[in-house]
Amino acid sequence: MTLAILIPAAGFGRRMAGADKLLQPIDGTPILRIVAERALQVAAFVIVSVPDTDHPRALACRDLPVRLVPVPDRDDGMAASLRRGVGVLPPACTGLMILPADMPDLSAADLARIAKAFADAPAQICQATANDGTPGHPVVFPADCFDAIAQLQGDMGARSVLKANANRVQRIALPGQHALTDLDTPEAWAAWRADQEALRSP
Repeated sequence: MTLAILIPAAGFGRRMAGADKLLQPIDGTPILRIVAERALQVAAFVIVSVPDTDHPRALACRDLPVRLVPVPDRDDGMAASLRRGVGVLPPACTGLMILPADMPDLSAADLARIAKAFADAPAQICQATANDGTPGHPVVFPADCFDAIAQLQGDMGARSVLKANANRVQRIALPGQHALTDLDTPEAWAAWRADQEALRSP
């Protein structure tokens, strides 16, 4: 089994009031790079979609062994990143994990847990949930879903593929809110950093 991981990082992030949410630093390192490094601990083939290869997001990952894929049609929304990512998958790839780049609580151990669930049931779609069962990210799609992903349109991600295959979605609980915490506004970033600071305080 060969699992690939796609990190969609070509979006506009319009809710960040002019800042780039994927370049926000955590202990001095951009979150996009942190997520990519965690992905590399789980899969040998990691794709990062970017606006273009000279974009600061691409530069943040350029020295990592990831496949940078430009998305010139990113105006089409999240689907453009997913289409471009599926388009560069190696023939031996049996599963694709879609891993959002703005979810700092997802650890390498979390990703490995989802990857193992897929390895144990490679015909299933494996979706992470919060510990209360609320569906979240990441999601692993088997190879027979790749054609459907390649035809996606708009900014709804792969929800339509999930809906069409609802009978074979296996949900895997991750700790706390790891599968749900995404930071796409300045307020969300400020609240998350405050929580992290509180956790570090004696």
